[in-house]
Amino acid sequence: MSGHSKWKTIKNKKAVTDAKKSGIFTKLANIVTVTAREKGADPDMNSSLRAAIIKARSFNMPKENIERAIKKGSSDSEEKLERIIYEGYGPEKSAMLIETITNNKNRTNQELKALLSKNGGSFAQKGSVMWLFDKLGKITIEKDDQMNIEKIELEAIDAGAKDISEEYDIITILTLPEELFKTTKILEEKNIKIKDVEIDYIAKNPIIISNPTTKENIERIFELIDENDDVQNVYSNIEFV
Repeated sequence: MSGHSKWKTIKNKKAVTDAKKSGIFTKLANIVTVTAREKGADPDMNSSLRAAIIKARSFNMPKENIERAIKKGSSDSEEKLERIIYEGYGPEKSAMLIETITNNKNRTNQELKALLSKNGGSFAQKGSVMWLFDKLGKITIEKDDQMNIEKIELEAIDAGAKDISEEYDIITILTLPEELFKTTKILEEKNIKIKDVEIDYIAKNPIIISNPTTKENIERIFELIDENDDVQNVYSNIEFV
């Protein structure tokens, strides 16, 4: 669990087998398709699509797969994918947001409801969990030995960053959603290499978990949710220390 209370997303899985890669590419393609359908197929005009493409490229998704997904989103495809964010409660009275893309919301609803129920969780009424999170833009930069970290932080602040943090080999820059791509562009113009760009849901008041057994149980539940084919991201107000 990162300091931003976000569970593992597809871009964070380092060691991936060919079988898993196929499933991950499907998830990446779905987000590109839906984003192209929602706001247009031109990444220069659709900042959300640009973020989806950056995410796909960061995972070495082939260019032709990305182009096919964009084309699907701008055509009258028979498969109608839709984005749904489920609000729920999990272990230790935690709150969670489960972001999905599905072609069958009844199936997705039933599968996630059953999974949560088996593991001591439940769905929440719409709006009862969302307010516990801030919706922010997030820029991720991978550190290397040649980087001037202080300079990057100053450039990010000048570009409009709300918050900057470091965790292991990653620098995370937070912005207002509407400032995300202006900030990204400014950093790129300064020759700062961007690893990932996305809209993130960040818990306002994280619940700190330090007990190893509790942590292991919670990790397992989030893994099960994350493995669902329709799940794109899982956000929680649990933070491990």
